[in-house]
Amino acid sequence: MKRATAIGFIAVLLWALLALFTVGSAPVPPLLLNAMSFGIGGVVGLIWAAVTGSWGQMARVPLRVYVFGTLGLFAYHLLYFSALRLAPPAEAGLIAYLWPLLIVVFSGLLPSERLRAGHVIGAVLGFAGAALIIARGGLGLSAQALPGYGLALLAAFTWASYSVLSRLVGDAPTASVTVFCLGTAALSLPLHFAFEETVLPATTLGWTSVAGLGLGPVGLAFYVWDIGCKRGDIQLLGTSSYAAPLLSTLALIAAGVATPSMTLLWAALLITGGAVIAARASGSRG
Repeated sequence: MKRATAIGFIAVLLWALLALFTVGSAPVPPLLLNAMSFGIGGVVGLIWAAVTGSWGQMARVPLRVYVFGTLGLFAYHLLYFSALRLAPPAEAGLIAYLWPLLIVVFSGLLPSERLRAGHVIGAVLGFAGAALIIARGGLGLSAQALPGYGLALLAAFTWASYSVLSRLVGDAPTASVTVFCLGTAALSLPLHFAFEETVLPATTLGWTSVAGLGLGPVGLAFYVWDIGCKRGDIQLLGTSSYAAPLLSTLALIAAGVATPSMTLLWAALLITGGAVIAARASGSRG
């Protein structure tokens, strides 16, 4: 179990690089970025399936699981990539990382669960952090960034809803993530040609960022996370995922993409702290 938990934690570290690689991939438009990065992520899965001999398991997965998984990955990342194109990346990334908190709150509304005071307190703290970002520390709303902030918030709700509803569509082997990735790429490409102008990376950094996305945050991360959730300590992994928004912000600051500020620090602490409080409420009994 410890080994599987450690493998699952690799996903948290990789997701902390999602915002940084997304910024580095500019000016690639969101749908094209979806197609390129998930195409690479799908190739990672094909290699995974070949090494583990999982082809037979993949063939037995119901179609509804593949459709659900593909739509979940497609919608969240399209919203996320779009948000980081329209708003400051550190702030938009933090808002999008409300999803761990929302997963805990939403799961508390399931028939077999109960919404506790800690869930409510955590939600209030998390949204206070998001509000602090949007209001820029009380200095007034940034109208230009509002669409990006709105998409980031919608992305958080989308991934949280997808994660909670996934309990209703049944289990699937880790290799099935391959189809999710390839399906997302296949869905994104024709939509790109229909609605976007094709703009490829103009620098080595841009191409490296796209490759980094496909190999890491939208590739390997999903496979190792699946192993961790199914074979490791799910509560420990769930709690560790709340470190992602803080790590993501630190990565952006270290790369010089974001400027450190007290507003950013307080927002990160509020969002992360709210998620931890909500997680503790889920772990308590009675």
